[in-house]
Amino acid sequence: MVLELDQFLQALEQADALEQIHDLTVGLRDQFQIDHVVYHWVSADGEQYGFGTYDPAWAQRYSEKEYLRIDPVIVGCFQRFDPVDWKRLDWSSKAAQAFRKDAIAHGVGNQGFSIPIRGPNGQLALLTASHTTDDESWAEFMEAHQREWILIAHYLNQKALQLEKGRTPEPVRALSPRETDALTYLGMGYSRGQVADLLNISEHTLRAYIESARFKLGALNTTHAVARAITEGLIVVGGAARAAAGGWPGREEGDKIAKSAAG
Repeated sequence: MVLELDQFLQALEQADALEQIHDLTVGLRDQFQIDHVVYHWVSADGEQYGFGTYDPAWAQRYSEKEYLRIDPVIVGCFQRFDPVDWKRLDWSSKAAQAFRKDAIAHGVGNQGFSIPIRGPNGQLALLTASHTTDDESWAEFMEAHQREWILIAHYLNQKALQLEKGRTPEPVRALSPRETDALTYLGMGYSRGQVADLLNISEHTLRAYIESARFKLGALNTTHAVARAITEGLIVVGGAARAAAGGWPGREEGDKIAKSAAG
């Protein structure tokens, strides 16, 4: 192996240029004997920044085709906080299937996992490992090395923030009560139509609230807006929201909708 973990972290701490970090990702790839290692930072305005071992032709094609907006890995990581196994993502759409075929043709690999990294002001970055192998071998790889990769991901992101301070997202602006309600319900899995009913507004008005919230959060899309709102502690979703003592807007209406859908 080219780099032991302690050696990698020490070299990363001493790095003072992005070129050095790129070289370290090459060392990681060789150490773990996989096809690729990539660090990817998606800014709020859609700008992409990172380094790694993908073929430059693929990086250029990814940008030209605007794959950022349909890439199931990016979409999936907006919604999650734990390491994401690519196999568990939603590849069912024609666009996602075409993207996957194109990625494999460019040597990305048929297996992969990405670690979402949450930084200051809702920053989202990913550390990705990918390889061409069978499901069983990849599962064994993740089980053996996932903890190391989580540690590496956060140290990499910390160094990137130090070197590229100008890319750190601005602090988010406060959301209005209606914007908070809208993102909370969407984060809990309700459709836009259901949310509009819960808030007793039209879908057109709901769309205006969502777009306003997305702008304040510097989010690429609604999913990103919900993820940033959760990260910043602006909304609480899931079991914690449903089980919370007291009332939250539309609780009774939400229960009725949920029961109706279940029936």
